[in-house]
Amino acid sequence: MTTRNSLRANDPAAAGTIPDPVPAASAPPSWAWRRAALLLSIAAQLITIAALEGADPLAVTWAALLLAIAPAPLAAVVAFAPAPIARLAAVLDAAVLVAGILGGILHTGLFFVPALAAMAVAGVKLWREQP
Repeated sequence: MTTRNSLRANDPAAAGTIPDPVPAASAPPSWAWRRAALLLSIAAQLITIAALEGADPLAVTWAALLLAIAPAPLAAVVAFAPAPIARLAAVLDAAVLVAGILGGILHTGLFFVPALAAMAVAGVKLWREQP
């Protein structure tokens, strides 16, 4: 048996009052920059891996291997870890990006400059956040 337009006693809309929604927890100011650094690191890392495996492969140097392995996992730690761990990972990721960019400046190193810029801004914002 079904009834149409039945009002329930517990329905707040039926009583004429709509409860205030629970305010959503806001993301920290560095979240957008950390996420951007993660996406840019993933993209540049995939380009480096493709260049290492392509028809005209890069020379396998420490810089190419560093850029092919480290940036995206470190950026993921920065993006998703608690603030104290993310601060340390941001510094480590920036150091890895600088070393890789300097070592592979003629090949794929320049693809990581946007990721380094986003990570630098994310790191500064992360250090300024309240603990």
